[in-house]
Formats: sequence, C-alpha cells, structure tokens
Amino acid sequence: MSDPVSALQGAVSQGFARVEEIGPLGMITLRAKPGTKGLVVAIKAATGCNLPEARKITHAGANSCGWMSPDEYLLVLPYGDVAKALAAIAKAMEGTHHLAVDVSDARAVFRVTGPEADQVLRKLTPADLDAVGEDEIRRSRFAQVAAAFWPSEGGYTLVCFRSVAGYVMGLLTHAAQSGSEI
Repeated sequence: MSDPVSALQGAVSQGFARVEEIGPLGMITLRAKPGTKGLVVAIKAATGCNLPEARKITHAGANSCGWMSPDEYLLVLPYGDVAKALAAIAKAMEGTHHLAVDVSDARAVFRVTGPEADQVLRKLTPADLDAVGEDEIRRSRFAQVAAAFWPSEGGYTLVCFRSVAGYVMGLLTHAAQSGSEI
C-alpha cells in the first residue's frame, strides 16, 4: 500500500492571512435519512461526534461530523482511522439502507487563518459569513467551484474536490494578498 499524498503536498502561502493545504485527511460521506436505525450510533462509533443538526458541524477531538444535506453527513477524521470508522458504521447500520464511502483521496482541504481570514473567503463566496456561527458548516461555491467550509481554530477550514485543488489554492492565495480584488 502506498503512502497517502495530499493534493498539493502541503502548499502554503502567506499574505494578510495564511493559506495552507492540509492533509491527507480522512473523510467519509455517509448517506442516510435522519432517524435511520443506527445512524446516531454509527456516527458516534466512527468519530465520537454527536449527530449534527441542519447546517451544523459537531466535533470530538480531531474528528468532526458535518451536516451536508438532509440525508448526507461528512465525517472528518485522521486518514489512518478511515477503515476502522467504516467498519464501525457498517456494524452500527447493518440491515439498514445507507451508504458510507471513503472520499479522502477525492478531496483537498485548506485552512485559512489569521485575524482577517474571513476577508479571504468574503472575496470568493456569496455565503454570508456574518451568519455563520462557530458550530456551522456551509456548502457554497468559491469562484467557480463547489466547496464546503466551517470556522476552525483561528480561521476556516475549506474542503473541495481534489481535481480543483490547484485552482482553489490560487484563488485563496490571490485573495489573501493586500490590495487584491477578485
């Protein structure tokens, strides 16, 4: 088995905010309707997190569970813990209609940090950052690509498809430069 490689090998850019590609990071897409037998137990067993309400994200140490849509959750955890988490989900949800897929290698993850990290995001997304609370997750677009983001320590964490990682890094880097306009 090969060692995991992040999309941009940890690229970093420093402007009025710091932009860094972080990873590899484990991610599981879990599809199940709310109220499905075993769903709450599965998420708790896989991540230690509580089931998030609509547009919320819950955390337990380094793990997170974000609400992505009425029947979709994004589980974020260390890369090496994905197989164990998938097994825990399968056990907790055995016999119920659900889908749990490792999407770790299909995603790129960025952190934008600093006192003005929000200014970087405001240049790129139509989402109302003033309405995003500390325990919320948003799916939106950043320029022309789909992404999800949530507040994290000292800034924001952003997830996008790996295929557009270079483009998103360029957008974030440019937006974090003083005097830049998008």
